[in-house]
Order: sequence, then C-alpha cells, then structure tokens
Amino acid sequence: MGPLQIILLILGFVLVAAVFFAVGVAYRKKVGEREIGSAETEATRIINEAIRSGESRKKEMLLEAKDEIHKSRTEHEKEMKERKAEITKQERRLQQKEDTLDKKSDAYERKEEELNRKLAKVTETQAQADEIRKQQLATLEQISGLTQDQAKQYLLQSIEEEVRHDAAMKIKEIEQQLKDESEDKAREIISTAIQRCAADHAAEVTVSVVALPNDEMKGRIIGREGRNIRTLETITGVDLIIDDTPEAITVSSFDPVRREIARLALEKLIADGRIHPTRIEDMVEKARKEVDRTIREEGERACYETGVHNLNPELVKILGRQKYRTSYGQNVLNHSIEVSHIAGLMAAELGVDVALAKRAGLLHDLGKSIDHEVEGSHVQLGADLVRKYKENPVVVNAVEAHHGDVEPKTVIAVLVQAADAISAARPGARRENVENYIRRLQKLEELTGSYPGVDKAYAIQAGREVRIMVKPEVVTEDNMIILARDIAKKIEAELEYPGQIKVNVIRETKAVEFAK
Repeated sequence: MGPLQIILLILGFVLVAAVFFAVGVAYRKKVGEREIGSAETEATRIINEAIRSGESRKKEMLLEAKDEIHKSRTEHEKEMKERKAEITKQERRLQQKEDTLDKKSDAYERKEEELNRKLAKVTETQAQADEIRKQQLATLEQISGLTQDQAKQYLLQSIEEEVRHDAAMKIKEIEQQLKDESEDKAREIISTAIQRCAADHAAEVTVSVVALPNDEMKGRIIGREGRNIRTLETITGVDLIIDDTPEAITVSSFDPVRREIARLALEKLIADGRIHPTRIEDMVEKARKEVDRTIREEGERACYETGVHNLNPELVKILGRQKYRTSYGQNVLNHSIEVSHIAGLMAAELGVDVALAKRAGLLHDLGKSIDHEVEGSHVQLGADLVRKYKENPVVVNAVEAHHGDVEPKTVIAVLVQAADAISAARPGARRENVENYIRRLQKLEELTGSYPGVDKAYAIQAGREVRIMVKPEVVTEDNMIILARDIAKKIEAELEYPGQIKVNVIRETKAVEFAK
C-alpha cells in the first residue's frame, strides 16, 4: 500500500470521526433541551403548589386569629360583667353603711339634745340648791353669831384637842406593845421556819471537768488539724481547755446549760469511741434533748416538792434551768425550793396565804435562769417573766422587792425577803465569807470615791447598788451623767461581782437664809 492510500485512509477515518462527533453533539443538544423543558415544567408545578399551600395556610391563620380575637373579646366581656357586678355590690353595701351611719348619727343627735336638756335641768336644780344652802348658812350665822369659817375653826379646834391626847396615848401604848412583842414574835417565827425546813448545808458545785480513760483520747478529741474540737466548740458554744492535766479536759462557758450539754456530749463520745464531726453533731443533739428533758423534770420536781401548781409550762422549764445555775456555790434551784418552804412556813405562822407565799418564794430568783443570755439584773428579768406569764401581782411585787429594788407592797413580799436572806445566810449555804464580802464592799466604795468631785460613796443592798454624793459646786447636772457612766465602766473593768451594780449619782443644792 502506497503513501497516498495511507493518507486517504487516514482522511477517511477523520471524516467518519467528524460525522460521528457531529451526530453525538446534535443528540446531546436534543436530550439537554428535552431535560431543560422538563425541569421548567417541574419548577412551574412546584411554584404553583407553593402558592396554593401558602394561600391555604394564610386562610387557616386568619381563621385562628379570628377565633383568638373572638375568645379574648368573650373573656373580656365576661370580666367586665363580673367587675360591674362587684362594683354594683360594693355600691349597695356602701349605700347600706351610709344609711346605717345616718340613722346612728340621727340617734346620737337626739340623745345629745336630750342630755343637754337634762344637763340644763340639773344645772338649774344645782343653782337652786346652792341658793337654799346660802340662805340656811346665813340663818345659822345669825343664830350663832359666828361666820361659817369661824364656826368651822371652832369645831376643828375642839375636836382636835379632844382627839390629840387620846391619839397620843394610844400611839404610845401601841408602840410599847409592838416593841415588846414584835422582836420575840419575829424571832419565834423565823426560828420555827428554819427548824421545820430541813435543808442540806453542803454547797453543790457544777462539774466542769471531764475524765478521760487515757491521754491518747486527747488527740482523738482534738482530731486531724483540730477539726473535732473545733466542731464541738462551734456547735455547743463552749471552750474546751486541753492542757497537761493527765486524763482530764476542762469545759469552760459562761452559760451553765451549754456547759452541761458539752459535758454530756463529750462523755458520750468518749464512751462510744467514734469521734468525728458527724458523730459529734449527733451526740450534741442527744445531749441537748437529755438536758431539756432534765430541765423539765427538775422544774416539775420543784413544783411538786413545794406544792406549787398550775404554773405555766414555760415557767416550769425556766425554773428547771436553775439546776445548772449556782450563786456563790449555792445551787439556785435548791435555794428557790428552800425559800419557798421557809416563806410558806412563816406565812402559816402569820395567817397569810401559804400557797401564794410558796409560789412567790419559788419564783423569786427566776431571772437567774436567763441572766447569762439577756441584759439586766436577775430581779428585773424575773419580774418581767412572771408578769409576762400573767402571775398574781403579789408574786410580781415579791420578785421585784426581794432585794429592796422596789418597795414591798404586801406581807408576802416581806416574807420572801426574809426567807431569801435566811436561805443565803445560813452556815454553809454560800462560799463567800464575811471578810471577803466586807472587802468587796470597801473596794467598791474606795473605787467610786476616788473620782474628783465625789463627796461620799456608800455601797448598799449587799453591793448591788452604790450611791455617790457629789459636790454641787464641782459636778454640774450635765457632768453627772458622764460621771455615772465613767464609774460604771471602771467598776466593770476592775471589780469582780455577781449580777450587776446600780450606780446612783446624787447631786443636791440647798439654799439657807435667816429671817431677822
């Protein structure tokens, strides 16, 4: 085959390929046009369907909006009707009240007019009576020859002269009789009461030391990084003193009830052996419940022993708290029971109400149960408590007056004073001896008398009050308040004393002149 034939053959192949390519292009163009037409048709259909769906959704939303508007309008109309009905009802009630007030006002006006008429008539009658009395007095003056004042003076002088001698003789006789009998009678009553009241002479001491089985227990009580002892102190409100004392821990707190709760909880923890914050909380709660139960039982026991009934349950609880309160080493609850017995025995000797005397004696130191928690003297706190729980005014006065803060108004108040002094002063009742007592009063007088401008200072009421006489030319009225406050602050800082001390500053100016 020659070159020409090869070229012709190649040209033939190229021509055939071109023909096939043109046919393929034409076919694909036709297929593409057909697919484009079909896509346009489908797009038109989708758009038409979307328009139809939007129209139907629009109609549905319009219907829902109309229903909601109709519903809101119906509820609003209903609410408006109810409000109108309520307003109408209130208007009717106000109209009725207005009519009632008008009727009452008319009735009051009628009564006022009637009272005015009666008052005018009474005034007229009084004037007539005064006129008749004046006429009678004038007639008596003419008959007697004396004026009204002269006759009155004459009668008074004659009666006074007659009565004065008799009164003087009677007073002298009564004074002598009382002087002869009162001392013996008082001694007899007090000695009889003391003999019949059998009380222990030993003073009860509140225990503040907890024994340990071994010194290793101290470390367990302290806990890791001190968490156990910190938890116990936080929950109970006491201070635990752990020192070199072998097998002992000291519990310290100003509140005896807290101290007792901490002591019981500590003993329970030591006996149980498991010591951690959660266990400490459980044991403290158990100890608190146990102390509350003991307080209630002790209050009931005191009422039973003294025969005092119908006490308010809160007063019984407060009374039971005195079991954990001491005064100079004397247990306050036992002291109150003893005062109740002594006051009742003396009241029986004098023929006074025994039950009321026992009640006043039992409650006289009630304020000592809360004087660690509330500001004020135990006398005032106790009086406020018995007054709060509607006790008899005689009992209130006896509580207020048992230290002489107020004047005793009844015999029972005086008996409670005497019984309190007897119970506190008998041998062994209190730890403070006479020398310490006198030394404390002397120190109080020396401290208050050291201020410039102070003339004299007197400690009275067993050291519960100090009366300070100041020089009026040195201390003015305004400076009295500052002086009293300064002295009170110095007493608080330098002296140790039970309860509180009343600082009474007195400034008196006198003017003396002679008529010549």
